[in-house]
Amino acid sequence: MKFTKKIGVIGVGKLGEAIIAGLIKTDNSIVNNIIGSVNHLESIERVKNKFAIPISQNNINLVSQCDILIIAVKPQNMDSLLKEINPYITKAKLIISVAASVTINYIAQRLEVPVSIIRAMPNTPCVINQGMTAICASANCNQEDLTLANEIFKCVGETVFVDEYLMDGVTALSASGPAYLYVIIESLAEAGVKLGISRDISTLLAAQTMLGAASMVLNSKSHPALLKDMVTTPAGCTIDGLMELEEGKLRVTLIKAVVKAAIRAKELVNN
Repeated sequence: MKFTKKIGVIGVGKLGEAIIAGLIKTDNSIVNNIIGSVNHLESIERVKNKFAIPISQNNINLVSQCDILIIAVKPQNMDSLLKEINPYITKAKLIISVAASVTINYIAQRLEVPVSIIRAMPNTPCVINQGMTAICASANCNQEDLTLANEIFKCVGETVFVDEYLMDGVTALSASGPAYLYVIIESLAEAGVKLGISRDISTLLAAQTMLGAASMVLNSKSHPALLKDMVTTPAGCTIDGLMELEEGKLRVTLIKAVVKAAIRAKELVNN
């Protein structure tokens, strides 16, 4: 897809960088149509060297120039940012927020004009174009707004549209999820070390196994339980391992971790 509208990224940190990199990879000509802003002066050279796009600390200048505003600041900084840019927001602009737990209503209440607002929740694998992004939209968004948001995040991975009330759950599952899976990879690798396999090889075995298993779920579209049963032969070693996982309550612990993270997500910003 060719992006013809001017895009501004407010907060070019790791996630902002990932989005810009994905956009440029998809449409190299977008370097002429994208600008960014950062909070710290030392970040300007870093972004310039990486992308060769206009970058500054001037949020107002960015807002004035751009049709699409991607806000990638921390949730606790949203209130002050929205107050800063509010006088320069017009109805014609599309606002896309990737700040965790910040609701569409939170943004709308701080802006004086009714504007189209997209709320998106990407995860960190976006930095290698293997991200997962959930998207929801304000009632006044049109099909063009939805298509634009979808195409932007398709540049860094897969996308799905959900109702906004599910976004805290999405944050807990797919945004926090990589951390849970890293613990599982680390634990599997430690087991390999315990059995005499070198740490490098153990980590490779664990990580590639998880990647392959995830790909099997996505490509086959089969229920994970069915794929699990394919591996679990009668009187084999896998069933013994699964019994240990069940005894250790891995399944319920993971469920509780996601539920607990979702509760915390609701607390990050007062709506």
